[in-house]
Amino acid sequence: MSTLTVGSRSIALDKDGYLQDLGDWSSDVAQALAAQEGLDLSPEHWEVLEVLRQFYQEFQLSPATRPLIKYTALKLGPEKGNSLHLNRLFKGTPAKLAAKLAGLPKPTNCI
Repeated sequence: MSTLTVGSRSIALDKDGYLQDLGDWSSDVAQALAAQEGLDLSPEHWEVLEVLRQFYQEFQLSPATRPLIKYTALKLGPEKGNSLHLNRLFKGTPAKLAAKLAGLPKPTNCI
């Protein structure tokens, strides 16, 4: 287990770098996780992270890539809910990386 330091807080991460406690998530935590991945979060990233958090609230799970694409298209439109857009934003692993940055568990069917 590792930790992420955000301000004066120490946030527990699992072996894959996902939050141990989903309640620890905040925009500052998302930015610190993104920095570890070499990402600078743009407004486009934030809207996908918000959609992901909505998905999790609705279904109590982190979506794999195909459901993520469908749900993003439903909420943000087809120009944003497609694999090219999401792969560009999240380094080719949108389901895994976006879930991590959104403070959600690793999608169960992602290796």
